[in-house]
Amino acid sequence: MEYPSLVPGVLLRRYKRFLADVRLDDGREVVAHCPNTGSMRAVNVPGCRVWLAPSDNPARKLAWTWELIELTQPDGSVALASVHTGRTNRIVEEALEGQRIAALAGYAELRREAKVEGARLDFRLDDPERGTAFVEVKQVTLKESDGHGYFPDAVSERGRKHLLALAALAEQGQRAVLLFCIAHAGIRDVAPAAHLDPAYAATLEAVAARGVEVLAYGCEFGWQDSRPVSVALGGQLPVSLTRQVNVALGVD
Repeated sequence: MEYPSLVPGVLLRRYKRFLADVRLDDGREVVAHCPNTGSMRAVNVPGCRVWLAPSDNPARKLAWTWELIELTQPDGSVALASVHTGRTNRIVEEALEGQRIAALAGYAELRREAKVEGARLDFRLDDPERGTAFVEVKQVTLKESDGHGYFPDAVSERGRKHLLALAALAEQGQRAVLLFCIAHAGIRDVAPAAHLDPAYAATLEAVAARGVEVLAYGCEFGWQDSRPVSVALGGQLPVSLTRQVNVALGVD
């Protein structure tokens, strides 16, 4: 997926869930739309460099959209992370269409927003020989102080509902897949965030035992002339369903 021409700045604050104040490199302070309804734990870091997408659509209330943030890692390196949850499904869809996810390759038809009992899942894959696979995608950007990635970043009853819907499909003989899209270049594995949402963690472990497949893939960000210009699904990463979490819980 290619980004529009992104503009750099520094995050001043995120507030009211959908708003962020950013100082652009040219000195202007602008209000950007924040396309992320979650807690944004670990990616809402004032003072960090961010990248905004501009819009000249006169019908829009805000002319800027917050896309990316650069996060300093413990070793001093900088990792790019996407805060735009609306991009995640498109990243995965491109990979599915390009047959670049080996575990989900070989299906002839892809449909978005599959309605099932009790939920709406992100994708349905169909093939005359392989049958049907239902796929629910979750974006991961939470990297805790122990160096590992986690999902969710806050209590997610909706996420647990999706897990139960997948489990019901698996028990009916359908292929049911939870796919973590790790949209943070500094995260190399993922586990359920039992320290933030113990119910989700317990449910994930239970549905995996009932036949739900759990996959995780990273993201690869493309750069040109010192600007991020694209993102694509990268390689498969490890998932641990029973990792013991040892992090200090601060106040966001």
